[in-house]
Amino acid sequence: MYTAQLLSQAIEVARRSGFQIREEMLDGAGGGHCLIRGEKCLLLDLAQSQREQLRDVLDALNSEPHLDLQGVLPALAECLCDQKAA
Repeated sequence: MYTAQLLSQAIEVARRSGFQIREEMLDGAGGGHCLIRGEKCLLLDLAQSQREQLRDVLDALNSEPHLDLQGVLPALAECLCDQKAA
């Protein structure tokens, strides 16, 4: 599927789930998610490919116990289910 579309929609789901999104050039060091003073943060490394960034967003979303996936692309919902099963 279209990685750019999936990434965009996954970022929107992360925002709706309460993540503060930061996109920065980290020279390929990679992104990830964490809690900072009780706030959920998701850091995306703009030096990484969209596929790698998508993997980081999916990892963050899979850490959430309850996700609202209403209106998301079926391919994104499938990616989330596949990653949880792995």
